[in-house]
Amino acid sequence: MNLFTRLYETVLRWADHPMASRYLAGLSFIESAFAPVPPPDVMLIPMTLKKPSAGLSLAFWTTIFSVLGGLAGYLIGYFAFELLEPMIHEMGYWEKFQKVVEWFNKWGFSIVFIAGFSPLPYKLFTIAAGTLSLSLVPFLLASFVGRGARFFLVAALVMKFGPRVEPVIRRYVEWLGWGSVVVLVLAIIVLRGG
Repeated sequence: MNLFTRLYETVLRWADHPMASRYLAGLSFIESAFAPVPPPDVMLIPMTLKKPSAGLSLAFWTTIFSVLGGLAGYLIGYFAFELLEPMIHEMGYWEKFQKVVEWFNKWGFSIVFIAGFSPLPYKLFTIAAGTLSLSLVPFLLASFVGRGARFFLVAALVMKFGPRVEPVIRRYVEWLGWGSVVVLVLAIIVLRGG
């Protein structure tokens, strides 16, 4: 089964679409706010591969829309958590959400930076920050630094190594894809048990 090869080819085609930048902005926004969608990296990487000179600009707009989505998630948590709570349960995120609340109580805003940079579901952190009524300005600054560091690092690495690495990615995309699934499953197991 070549699931990840087909997905990779599809995303490369999307990267060539005239509206690709808008799709990337939309994905960045909704991924940070509420939707269970893949992280923006899945579009940022192939778009930077296609146009390396636009990599830093793409990283900038990915960061801006991700932080705006984070603000939306914060506002959802602040104003409408009671409406959202059943959906968090249905999507199987409740235990992870409780863990995020515990981390906020333990580490404060530093967890926002860590979450912004990590592959953890960022929307859980944005909604939890609003639910806990954390200070908005420090939340936004931590989001901007964490998300920006992640997206600029991804774009810079692709700009520097992308053309040489792309044939390797294409050859091993199935291994990389399924390896990522295994890492994600292990992370979920650790989060649930930890």
